[in-house]
Amino acid sequence: MKNKNQGLLIALALFCTYFIWGSTYLAIRFGIESFPPFLMAGIRFATAGSILYIVMRILGAPNPNKRQWLGATAVGILLPALGNGTVCYVQQIISSSVAALSIATVPIWMAIFSSVWGHQITYKEWLGIAIGLVGIVLLNVGGNLHGELVSAMLLIFAAASWSFGSVWSKHMDMPIGLMASAAQMLVGGVTLLCVSIFQGESWPQHISTKSWGAMLFLVVLGSIVAYSAYQYLLRTVRPLVASSNTFVNPVVAFVVGIWFANEHVTTNEYIALAIILVGVFLVLSESGSSVSSKLESGKEV
Repeated sequence: MKNKNQGLLIALALFCTYFIWGSTYLAIRFGIESFPPFLMAGIRFATAGSILYIVMRILGAPNPNKRQWLGATAVGILLPALGNGTVCYVQQIISSSVAALSIATVPIWMAIFSSVWGHQITYKEWLGIAIGLVGIVLLNVGGNLHGELVSAMLLIFAAASWSFGSVWSKHMDMPIGLMASAAQMLVGGVTLLCVSIFQGESWPQHISTKSWGAMLFLVVLGSIVAYSAYQYLLRTVRPLVASSNTFVNPVVAFVVGIWFANEHVTTNEYIALAIILVGVFLVLSESGSSVSSKLESGKEV
């Protein structure tokens, strides 16, 4: 029964990271129509982290110790601050669908970084990495990123930061349960607010209803729900499986971007999407094939 319940929780967590996070790219675009990017991301994560921290303390969760705060600080800087904050900054220039497409390379980076902690990259994973890199090159040559070398490099940096932090987090001392998500988001949010001040960003004179709605979506669903679901997956399954949301996120981002924001997607971007997803699928299928059998045997995935 325990394994069945765990399997259900994993499925629900994957659903949240697949479809909620796939929609956050458009929500970010709507948010930065009024808010400066770092201020918006900082408010998002600082608010979500504070709410979740207070709720967990009320429910009796212990306050993280010094080592746990250090671990949460490292992950909070790498994931919410460097990973998501960079995406918010770049989305001032590129569409939400292209941003999601570039972040689809996360499992490829995870395969590389996992090798630092002893994961042996298989032939199938190397093939997936190579195919994914071809898709990245095509995206930068013929899509909306053409001529935007800085934006392309920043998106690659965001994906690499998110991946490294995700893999590293499994080897750190972290707060227990949802308190880990609260601490990471709180640290990441404060870091982003400091960056916002350093960049000279100011509170917008006018905030549209659309931007307020996007902020609410990002705080509640994108952060408290989906980010916590992702952290649960990182504790429960292998990082490559936890990152399988990037297999679906670009598709969701393409659909909502076209339907709700009339975003234009070029033929080259569709081709790049297909190529990158083939590469991601090869990486994930190699690492995820043992999930069901390990759950049945009671082992950690």
